[in-house]
Amino acid sequence: MAGLDRQTPTPQDITVHSQSRILEIVFSDGAHFKLPFELLRVYSPSAEVQGHGPGQEVLQTGKREVGIVALEPVGNYAVQPTFSDGHDSGIFSWDYLYFLGAKQDELWADYERRLQDAGVSRDAPMPEKTGAGCGHHH
Repeated sequence: MAGLDRQTPTPQDITVHSQSRILEIVFSDGAHFKLPFELLRVYSPSAEVQGHGPGQEVLQTGKREVGIVALEPVGNYAVQPTFSDGHDSGIFSWDYLYFLGAKQDELWADYERRLQDAGVSRDAPMPEKTGAGCGHHH
């Protein structure tokens, strides 16, 4: 993830709506996004979700009901949410949140396509983690 360049709008306001499971963000350029927790969880920038390279992504399922139980600031450039399923290793920079907001329709469509390709339902439980961990051979 690139650092912040000066052009990146910064959030003026971030609100966690626990009931509707939406993260609402108002940016300095006037952009106003409502990001479902599920989208944030599915597109978490952590290695656990993104893998360690193209094609290593781990398709996330069963996250429709996921909540955000905590949102910690990371420096002046990001937030780190703790999700109700225990996932907390994703650090969402302002530019990544902006990207998610601006592209969320495309991202949803892409997610649904990946689910279809994998032949899994959006609400399927995640497979139990095996002890394999990150021992990928490159």
